[in-house]
Amino acid sequence: MTPPELLVVDLGVVPYTEALALQRDVARRRIAGEIEQDVLLLLQHPHVVTLGRSYKGNTLVASPELLRRRGVELVEVDRGGDITYHGPGQLVGYPIFDLKRHTRDLHWYLRQVEEALIVALGTLGISASRRPGLTGVWVAGDRPRKIASIGVHARDWVTWHGFALNVTTDLSYFDLMVPCGIDDVRMTSVAVERPGTAVDVSMVGQRVADAFASVFHRQTGPVSLRRDLSAIGTPQAAAADVAS
Repeated sequence: MTPPELLVVDLGVVPYTEALALQRDVARRRIAGEIEQDVLLLLQHPHVVTLGRSYKGNTLVASPELLRRRGVELVEVDRGGDITYHGPGQLVGYPIFDLKRHTRDLHWYLRQVEEALIVALGTLGISASRRPGLTGVWVAGDRPRKIASIGVHARDWVTWHGFALNVTTDLSYFDLMVPCGIDDVRMTSVAVERPGTAVDVSMVGQRVADAFASVFHRQTGPVSLRRDLSAIGTPQAAAADVAS
């Protein structure tokens, strides 16, 4: 049997810095050819605010004291974009893809990530789209609402970092900042857009995995979600030891 072109690993809840170390390790081994397939890591983070390469110092509204009171970690990272929040109820995805096997164009890649999320949301009855000049996925209306944020990094055409899709997220945490550095942005979630519908991160993760396999690899049918790192040969205990 031919192995799938995409391996999807559902890791549950992982601290941000630990997940970052894991991403870098998997990306390094993907670049070296030690991992032959594209990898999509799906997980949730404890409360954390991350500052990307575009952060200019004026979009974090909350003081360090307020962040501590609300139990929010603050981390500077090498992804594109400004500022964002991750936390419980939010599906975070880290595609570690070799674009040499797709298209060597980061703009193309961003549009494909958006497309996969749009497709997944469509299966949940949410009509989502892009907004010209902005990265991410939005729900249309009198005032467009942002449901997913994207920030990526690449080396030797292998990607890491990725997307954050609000599922049952407590949206009040976005009040700690100017989300994504966009003035007057309004955040939303799957739960807000589909009131009364039972949704959870695990179920949405399956829809997203299927959409990524379809958009990037033309795979059809449900994708098998692995629950541990053995599929990509990284012992879980080693992830925290990778140098950042």
